[in-house]
Amino acid sequence: MRNTLIITVVAAFAAMAFTYAPVKPNHHTNKTVSSGIKFDKLSWAKALKQAKDSDKLIFVDVHTSWCGPCKEMARTTFQSNEVGKVFNKKFINLKIDAETDADGPDLAKKYSVTAYPTLLFINGEGKLVKRLVGKQSEEKLLSVANGL
Repeated sequence: MRNTLIITVVAAFAAMAFTYAPVKPNHHTNKTVSSGIKFDKLSWAKALKQAKDSDKLIFVDVHTSWCGPCKEMARTTFQSNEVGKVFNKKFINLKIDAETDADGPDLAKKYSVTAYPTLLFINGEGKLVKRLVGKQSEEKLLSVANGL
């Protein structure tokens, strides 16, 4: 009786193993995966150098961990496919926590950040080109970006 039970259990597991097929991604669909803004993990010095070398502006999302509107923008506006297309092409994108990132407190002081989120557009020389304060809509962000 015990041997029959063991054989049955082994056969059941073997049958399940042979019927398992991993799910493969379908590369033939027309679905567009929303990528949103891809934020670089660069030091401030490296971002400035890259901006200067590439003749691009730096887009900086200055935020904090406790900021509700910052979190909402991270979930919505920054995830927009359209915003991502424009920002990933035109800018070097950085997210800086004003309180905890290595360059955060100094940048917040240098650019007089007093409210969150503050969105900065800065050239390769470190000069502020444009500042937006508070939660921004996708439309507003695209309008500003396309005007720079």
